[in-house]
Amino acid sequence: MSRLGTLPSSFAAGCLTGTVTGDDEHLITSIDDLLPRYGDIALGARTKEQDHLAPVYQEMIAASPFCVLATVGPDGTDCTPRGDEPGFVRIVDAHTLELPDRKGNNRLDSLRNIIEDGRISLLFLIPGRIDSTRVNGRAVITTDPDVLESHAIDGKAPATVIRITVERAYSHCGKAMIRSNLWNPEDWPPIEGLPTPGQISNSFKNFEMDVDAYDANYENDLRQNLL
Repeated sequence: MSRLGTLPSSFAAGCLTGTVTGDDEHLITSIDDLLPRYGDIALGARTKEQDHLAPVYQEMIAASPFCVLATVGPDGTDCTPRGDEPGFVRIVDAHTLELPDRKGNNRLDSLRNIIEDGRISLLFLIPGRIDSTRVNGRAVITTDPDVLESHAIDGKAPATVIRITVERAYSHCGKAMIRSNLWNPEDWPPIEGLPTPGQISNSFKNFEMDVDAYDANYENDLRQNLL
């Protein structure tokens, strides 16, 4: 058993279907029920939230090579990793960010959601730093040729650029990183024996594929199609 313990079967079933029923007397269903279980918000946690990108937050975002992008749409929420060289999310000004949307799998989950509902959140990580930077706001998608070209790498411009109007920005403490030992390789869990990318892909296909060949070329194929 993990240190998080086991979940009641009814709760687990609800999570799998996307709903959690209210017939469990232990479920919290109101803010008034929630707040007494936690202490007061620390003063620092209140004051660090800004309605713009303060200079310290701009520095952190400029140094980040990786962020997690969350969107919401008619079919629910979506969360996706984004990464590139530090500064790939451009700081246009204290209220605006630009995120180039480079070649992917063409599901376009994030972009579809942005068209339907512009709410967006980003979590910026910097390898080795235990604190992170969070941004919430509204997004639109632009195909302005000048904007696309300004984000080109090796002569290849992104198909679109996500422009984010910042509504809230704040830093997040490093407790999660400390608990997870995320930046300590000696504490990473073993990956041997886990399903490979080829095995995962093959388990959902209705035709036979060469799993070993897929895995052997997996990373190289990705690197050849980054832009």
